[in-house]
Amino acid sequence: VYPAPAVLVTCGNAESSNLLTVAWTGTICTNPAMLYISVRPERHSYGIIKSNMQFTVNLTTESMVRATDLCGVRSGADCDKWELTGLHKYPGVGVQCPAVAESPISIECRVKSILSLGSHDMFIAEVVDVLADESYFNPETDRFELERSGLASYSHGAYFAQGAQLGTFGFSVRKKS
Repeated sequence: VYPAPAVLVTCGNAESSNLLTVAWTGTICTNPAMLYISVRPERHSYGIIKSNMQFTVNLTTESMVRATDLCGVRSGADCDKWELTGLHKYPGVGVQCPAVAESPISIECRVKSILSLGSHDMFIAEVVDVLADESYFNPETDRFELERSGLASYSHGAYFAQGAQLGTFGFSVRKKS
């Protein structure tokens, strides 16, 4: 299913951490809040996530696309992706791994189970905390305006910016005033 979110997953701890680009991720439950990421077992970050049983999903923006791509084509076994990309660590709150400071939303997760599916293993995780860039909060509307962040997505080998709003939930059945 495309387009998919292009996210940076952080793993490890304050002393030693890595960044991994993931497009196969999504919400799987509301209560408790849960999501998944799918990772190939041969990836460097796979062992880190499996060992620590935690990770953070960091949403990416247009300004982060180059860094997002670099984290998907370079291995953390061969380089320091933080240094390579110029991204900044933000200390984890509910988990040990850092978040990406440039991300508008970082979702801290604890792995509940791992499902081997073939080419990828699915890490099913419970959300333990959400870190949000307060600059997207509009006090006048009391609303978090994530759409202002310029979220990035991935579709068949290319990165895209989020498009224009087409409607809101329920607009198709809402009565006109």
